[in-house]
Amino acid sequence: MTDIETSLARVLPYLGMSAVVVGNVAANIFIKLGADRAVSRPVWLGLLGWPTLVGIGLFGVSVLLYAWVLKHLPLYMAQSMAALQFVGVILAAALLFDEMISIRQWMGFALIVLGLAVVTRY
Repeated sequence: MTDIETSLARVLPYLGMSAVVVGNVAANIFIKLGADRAVSRPVWLGLLGWPTLVGIGLFGVSVLLYAWVLKHLPLYMAQSMAALQFVGVILAAALLFDEMISIRQWMGFALIVLGLAVVTRY
């Protein structure tokens, strides 16, 4: 293996985990949109519109990618990194749906990032 291949092999699981987090954030956004009658025409139980189906699909892809990541990263590290989706969803909700971010949520963000730094240190 060349140095570039070795470096790429080290970085790819982290890029994959980043894609899992982004995919889960996007899936949540689409499911929220699917629940909104102004955006879609939900058909089944008033919930299953096209955005909901996109969200479910994104969750499915994220699960498959997460399984691949787990082949390359320890479970504790991957699951700790997955906590970043909570930060992403709250930030996306603020940007896209005008939801407020409270001081407590900002403090929670800081704790998640601090916890991630502590847990993932070797």
